[in-house]
Amino acid sequence: MTLVAPDITYLRDAIAQRSGNVISESQSYLLEARLAPVAKTAGLKDVHALVAELKKNPRNQLHEQVTEAMTINETSFFRDMQPFDAMKDHVLPDLVEKRKATKSLSVWSAASSSGQETYSIAMLIRTNFPDLAEWKVRILATDYSDEMVTRTHEGTYSQFEANRGLPAVMLVKNFDRQGLNWQAKPELRKMINAKKMNLTENWNSIVKHDIVFLRNVLIYFDLTTKEQILRNVHQSMRPDGYLFLGGGETMLRMQVPFERITIGKTVCFRPIAE
Repeated sequence: MTLVAPDITYLRDAIAQRSGNVISESQSYLLEARLAPVAKTAGLKDVHALVAELKKNPRNQLHEQVTEAMTINETSFFRDMQPFDAMKDHVLPDLVEKRKATKSLSVWSAASSSGQETYSIAMLIRTNFPDLAEWKVRILATDYSDEMVTRTHEGTYSQFEANRGLPAVMLVKNFDRQGLNWQAKPELRKMINAKKMNLTENWNSIVKHDIVFLRNVLIYFDLTTKEQILRNVHQSMRPDGYLFLGGGETMLRMQVPFERITIGKTVCFRPIAE
């Protein structure tokens, strides 16, 4: 049975409430396509029956599965290369100089999907800054989806995924062949700590981050939620840190404590005192 208007409204509201992800009316067609496998796995006839099951019990684990299924997981290695160039040529040299007394560096890849961005950061550091092998370098990867967190932890990718942005020389240097797939070498995986996180919830960051990648995710939230996420990010950063957003994302018309700067061919943001 095709989804009817009340089903669509219920799903859009439920997903927005749990994750902050706003499914627009023009994207409603995605509900049927992405939730049909969830319904099938649950032994339900179709998505209409899935909605009926969700309404019976607001605490049903199916709510979590539905929300995860509607999370966008588009990513690739070294996606939009300019932020990585800025990190290599300016950001890391600046921070290495400032942190040489403590020899400690923290990078957070938020909404990291299956981890390609996170491993890109790790490879960039290992390749271009070998002296940091003696430092305490933390790379945190977070995502709403349990499946994506597990994938990041395992660091295993198909040939197709590896081909998206990863040069052959870098692939062979940093990954081991595992049948038809490639797995990040142990020394690379040890650099990364993958955790589940809902960006729309409040969080307390014990470690203050020097660099935050929050790319191509704010576009899925309304203005109020965007501002709240950015304020939480601000609280989790060192005062002289760097924040990277997606190429099409901006802070215009937002009341958030960041200043915009240009580095090379890309833009990033620095926290400012409130």
